[in-house]
Amino acid sequence: MTGNPLKERVLAIVSIIAHYIMEDGQLPANGDLIEELLSVGFEAEEIDAAFNWMENLSLHQSTDPSARPLAVPSQRIFTAEETQAIARDARGFLMRIREMGIIDENILEEIIQKALHTEEDEISLKDIKTLTALTLFSHSHHEWMREVDCFMDDDWTRLYH
Repeated sequence: MTGNPLKERVLAIVSIIAHYIMEDGQLPANGDLIEELLSVGFEAEEIDAAFNWMENLSLHQSTDPSARPLAVPSQRIFTAEETQAIARDARGFLMRIREMGIIDENILEEIIQKALHTEEDEISLKDIKTLTALTLFSHSHHEWMREVDCFMDDDWTRLYH
């Protein structure tokens, strides 16, 4: 995300919130979190935008219970729109975590759809990692905490052990 300071700052707030969830498994009280964000220089408008963005992401979750992973592994081919919207290294990251079994086809599609709805010129690797973390946490933050912590730190070896 380059060129729009407000969006970059909103993403920074989302990253701070995701960091709290990864470390503590929960958020501090809303008032405490907002006070902390204000004290480090974020504006109320930016904080509100971050919470609204996360809420919108959670509303776009796939709710189709009949959606099942394929029994035979498949290869995902990105459309022209997806290729233009998502940076090459971000697409590679998604394919890597899919091949490692960290996410399934349904979660992959959900992340891609959320990326396309961000209205950014190009989604970077950092952006896709944040979207992935938020998507996994929206499904079950306890189940995915270790995996998210590993890929946010680029520590792939811990995923194999």
